[in-house]
Amino acid sequence: MADDASARDYRETVFLPDTPFPMRAGLPQKEPEILARWAEADLYNAIRAKRQAAGAPLYVLHDGPPYANGAIHIGHALQKTLKDFVVRSRFALGYDVDYVPGWDCHGLPIEWKIEEELRAQGRRKDEVSKAEFREKCRAYAAQWIDVQRDGFKRLGVLGDWENRYATMDFGSEAAIVAEFHKFVVSGQLYRGSKPVMWSPVERTALADAEVEYHDHVSPTIWVKFPVVEGSDAAQGASVVIWTTTPWTIPANRAVSYNPDIAYGVYQVEAMESGLEFEPWAKPGDKLIVADKLAGDVAKAAKIESWKRLESVDCQGMVCAHPLAALHEHYGFAVPMLSGDHVTDDAGTGFVHTAPGHGADDYLVWLAHGHREIPETVDPDGAYYPQVALFAGLKVLETEGKKVGKFGPANGAVMEKLIEAGNLLARGRLEHSYPHSWRSKAPVIFRNTPQWFIRMDEPISTPEAGGRTLREIALQSIAATAFHPETGRNRIRAMVESRPDWLISRQRAWGAPLAMFIDKETGQPLVDPEINARIVAAIAAEGADAWFTRPVTDFLGGHDPARYEKVEDILDVWFDSGSTHAFTLENREHTRWPADLYLEGSDQHRGWFQSSLLESSGTRGRAPYDAVLTHGFTMDENGEKMSKSKGNTVDPHQVIKDSGAEIIRLWAALCDYSDDQRIGKTILATTSDAYRKLRNTVRYLLGALAGFSDAERVPYHNMPPLERYILHRLRELDQQVRAAYDAYLFQDVARPILEFCQTELSALFFDVRRDALYCDQPESLRRRAARTVMDLVFERLTIWLSPLTPFTMEEAWSTRFPDAGSNSLRVFPSTPEEWLAPAEAERWAKVQAVTSVVTGALEIERREKRMGGALEAAPVVHIADADLLAAFEGLDAAEVFRTSQATLVAGEAPADAFRLAEVAGVAVEPKKAEGQKCARSWRILPEVGSDPRYPDLSLRDAEAVAAWDRTHG
Repeated sequence: MADDASARDYRETVFLPDTPFPMRAGLPQKEPEILARWAEADLYNAIRAKRQAAGAPLYVLHDGPPYANGAIHIGHALQKTLKDFVVRSRFALGYDVDYVPGWDCHGLPIEWKIEEELRAQGRRKDEVSKAEFREKCRAYAAQWIDVQRDGFKRLGVLGDWENRYATMDFGSEAAIVAEFHKFVVSGQLYRGSKPVMWSPVERTALADAEVEYHDHVSPTIWVKFPVVEGSDAAQGASVVIWTTTPWTIPANRAVSYNPDIAYGVYQVEAMESGLEFEPWAKPGDKLIVADKLAGDVAKAAKIESWKRLESVDCQGMVCAHPLAALHEHYGFAVPMLSGDHVTDDAGTGFVHTAPGHGADDYLVWLAHGHREIPETVDPDGAYYPQVALFAGLKVLETEGKKVGKFGPANGAVMEKLIEAGNLLARGRLEHSYPHSWRSKAPVIFRNTPQWFIRMDEPISTPEAGGRTLREIALQSIAATAFHPETGRNRIRAMVESRPDWLISRQRAWGAPLAMFIDKETGQPLVDPEINARIVAAIAAEGADAWFTRPVTDFLGGHDPARYEKVEDILDVWFDSGSTHAFTLENREHTRWPADLYLEGSDQHRGWFQSSLLESSGTRGRAPYDAVLTHGFTMDENGEKMSKSKGNTVDPHQVIKDSGAEIIRLWAALCDYSDDQRIGKTILATTSDAYRKLRNTVRYLLGALAGFSDAERVPYHNMPPLERYILHRLRELDQQVRAAYDAYLFQDVARPILEFCQTELSALFFDVRRDALYCDQPESLRRRAARTVMDLVFERLTIWLSPLTPFTMEEAWSTRFPDAGSNSLRVFPSTPEEWLAPAEAERWAKVQAVTSVVTGALEIERREKRMGGALEAAPVVHIADADLLAAFEGLDAAEVFRTSQATLVAGEAPADAFRLAEVAGVAVEPKKAEGQKCARSWRILPEVGSDPRYPDLSLRDAEAVAAWDRTHG
């Protein structure tokens, strides 16, 4: 401004940005207001109605049901936000999107909570009727559905919330049972007695997907099995086994060996001396072990020296049970069985075989023609009364403060082995051990009658075409698109090796295996009329009807005395695996199969797989065309989040402090295909990125104040800089569409943020700021700039709407308060003529030269020889003809953001400023000559040339004269 105190104040004539869109977002307060407007407008259904009216193609995202237990955590927030990215981006791409949020409601965690509540009231579960217990479970789940739904909606998640599904809804339970009946009718269901993973604490069988592995310390024992039949070399010797489950010794029926392993008979010569205890081995003992492991066995048994007598062939060998001398119950023969599962990597080279307590044990027992599987341990993990010496002793504690800890069984077995003279050594081992993922208690393998779905027998339905369930599932995996592609190999490996599907549970809260068993044949009663009555009753009254109604209501003319009613409940994975049947079928405006299933990578063994198997068994293919998986959310150090560590991030707190938009932008910026990190520092970085984005939008809004279609400049009249920005818009349009189509949200967020910061803020806005503020409204340069800004705003607000919908909604409604929600829009077409690679090449060269100018002026400012860039009139020497040609038609001073500039072809003086990375360019940072314009602050010789405005440049004088004419 002019120094003369009487000089005119020209601020009112400058077209400064003007917008009510605040710099400070205030998201925690603003977002609920936007959510209320969306709710009032019934936004999700309004968008669907608009798309359907336009004949839009249908897109179906089926929601994997979160478990209705507890408030949402950051993993929930990531997952639901990713799903919302899909829903909103498909809407923006012009699809009609069907997305019905749902919940998984049955199963152990809720039962566990209700049992805890009952215990706190001094009541036992068995003192409560099944009807009352189930009612409490239902109420508990309903409460958490409401809490989680509010949390998801607060994140801005769009969906058909009013018609949400839950596996405990009566209609859902009826559909689940109807799906179960399909397996019964097709013959895929069978009852088998085999060892399954069993939780004594929860008194139920567990599927593989319900088990997780944790470090666990187990007792280890080396046990002698005296040889009673065998070669001359084996006479008087004992086969030595090693196990980490002493409690399974009473269930032993065989010892397994591998004929490819070399075994020897070793005779003890001397024991270690100076020990604090007397070893159980004695000189003269003859022990049979694998040669490779003989040293390890000797060390464990404290054997100082022994000699190998000879090799031994285990074929046909028979041993005595190590407890046979203590009780006649164990007087049976223990055969040696060959098995490929035996290795000499650790232990003794032999495997103690208890067919009721191990998968390999069970299979090798059957393979050698044995059928009877002993039952040793009851549902509480205690020995049955018929188990001699140990009746009633528990393997694991199931009540009190020691829940999940080892009971007395292990110790009792070891004491009896010592008494029998057959314990060789013992120790302790920390190893990975299966635990229930719900109770976190250790599990055991236990033989028990259960219901299974066959994986490897041809299915009799037309859809199956003679294929097995495993074959159909593997073919479906091959036909499915996976994002990322690595998911295909993961689920395929799991399906290739998985056992038959264990679907029965001995619990109360769930959908029942609603069928009757013929007591004479042991086979399910297959009667379509009975099945129809069962499904109708459950649809009307819920699954409780199966447990409360008399069997005569279902059996019709069949004799009730002949049939057994099954009261087991279905594996909850069968529940969730059936959701496609009642969410995608028999509903309007959707279809089966879904376009996409989206969950965490752990669901390759969970929901993805149970849905695949259920649908493959009933419909002959997967219920989805594509599967998207994300990794786990870790803390900033890459460690698993844990309340005990204090490294968790509560999404509710982030929303309260910063807004849901920050969580959404974090989700958009991270690579969801891998494990993601989050914490204070990362959220602070995200907030910085958000502020830059918001400031870009705010600047656009301010610069576009009063813009109208009358100002528009056609493309062929656009200056070079505007053509370059339009070129970038066209490139981004293609990139954004492709990225959304491939669910690569990071490839939307990061390029747009880069565009906002680099091409818009640092180039376009900066170069055109003087023209926007100071040119006359009618000037081509100003109109062209505002036309391009309008086109940028039009695209940014819809491109980013799926990721940051609150901010884009606020921006859109600020500019167009009567235009309806921004979310109703689709991506505008971006003309192909905007592609101008020549302009992109030009501006790459221009910016390279500009970087040298900027470097020279930074030194001048640092040395305090010059203030701002408007004090400069750099002389730029350009030896590269291509670089010089790039400035044709450009105002170099405007490009450099200086008052004046001179471009000189050729080499520069030796003392000119240079940058090593930009060859052929050098700068003499001279000062601008002339007077400072009181309006634009540029220093120009022409200032004062117009007598009407002696303190203005000619451009500014004309602009003020025009302003005065319209405001006089």
